[in-house]
Amino acid sequence: MFSVSAIRTEGLRLNSLDTFTEEENMFRDSVKRFAVDIVGPKVREMDEKESMDPTIIQGLFEQGLMGIETSAEHGGAEASFVSAIIAIEELAKIDPSVSVMCDVHNTLVNTILRKFGTKEQQDKWLPLLSESKLGSFCLSEPASGSDAFALQARAKKDGDHWVINGSKMWITNSYEAEIFLIFANVDPSKGYKGITCFIATKDMGVQIAKKEEKLGIRASSTCTLNFDDLRIPAENIIGGEGKGYKLAIEILNEGRIGIAAQMLGLAQGAFDKAVPYTYQRTQFGQPIGTFQGMQFQIAEAAVELETARLLTYNAARRKEEGRSFTKEAAMAKYWASQVAQHVSGSAIEWCGGVGFTRETGIEKFWRDSKIGAIYEGTSNIQLQTIAKFIQQEYSR
Repeated sequence: MFSVSAIRTEGLRLNSLDTFTEEENMFRDSVKRFAVDIVGPKVREMDEKESMDPTIIQGLFEQGLMGIETSAEHGGAEASFVSAIIAIEELAKIDPSVSVMCDVHNTLVNTILRKFGTKEQQDKWLPLLSESKLGSFCLSEPASGSDAFALQARAKKDGDHWVINGSKMWITNSYEAEIFLIFANVDPSKGYKGITCFIATKDMGVQIAKKEEKLGIRASSTCTLNFDDLRIPAENIIGGEGKGYKLAIEILNEGRIGIAAQMLGLAQGAFDKAVPYTYQRTQFGQPIGTFQGMQFQIAEAAVELETARLLTYNAARRKEEGRSFTKEAAMAKYWASQVAQHVSGSAIEWCGGVGFTRETGIEKFWRDSKIGAIYEGTSNIQLQTIAKFIQQEYSR
């Protein structure tokens, strides 16, 4: 017969995956208020203008949302990784464009500096990234998407500087960013082992070549960048020469949990907007949400949301506990992106013609959802990663 002690290990109570600390719950409430009250009124305007309102960026910094895991010593909130995932999810319920800005800045840019930067680099750059300067992660190129390490950007040593030439493509946050993490190869003869990560600032000569016009997440800037003899001090190498590929692999695994949270929040946001309408809209003498066909669709969407939530927070907790999480992160990102597309698409249909109009904002969630299966590793790349782990487990 099972007892309560059966679920305790040396005094540690094993909780459900939706159990959060008091600090995490308070943090969620705070981010939710900011998203609803400050971001919400500007969502449609930013989407139409395809531009991030500067006051939103300023607000993210003022709310402490741009240095979530960064130490208090460096101006950050010194909160948990799960707190970062909570923030990304809550922002995405209102605007996935704002969410991905926060996501990339925290889970990619800040994390690289926190984990691999020298003390001098951390002291110099983390306070800026926590308090005022937006960061951008520059890996993808025209010829290197899923094959990220086929990049062509080159860096050559010139005295106490490195000179970078090349271009980057599909770079998030790049239009507004002032700090850039740039991956370039210092020794092509070594292949991916020559890839190195550099810190640069916009005023060093980072050129915005083109700002993309996109289907979704329109307020989030996505640009092509050119580097023409971009001179960077040698002290701005992060992690050492030739270590860039290791940094990128490790960081992108964490970033995928962030994208899963973004897609989860997006799907929940669409669900929260559409479902109440189904109980207000009456046809044939009853609310359309009470018809069995609609009930089943709504119930299935709720199940999909819950599975995406469990996968996302399981991956986040594993990462926080120092356990392996690469497979779990791939599963979370893959499934959450699928759920986001399905739930947001269904939400439009549940609201009929009203859902198809831009006035409600429901159709925006569907447009925004499409990117989830593409950036930070396509769905096929996630499936390939999962399959490799299955092969390793079952072919021993």
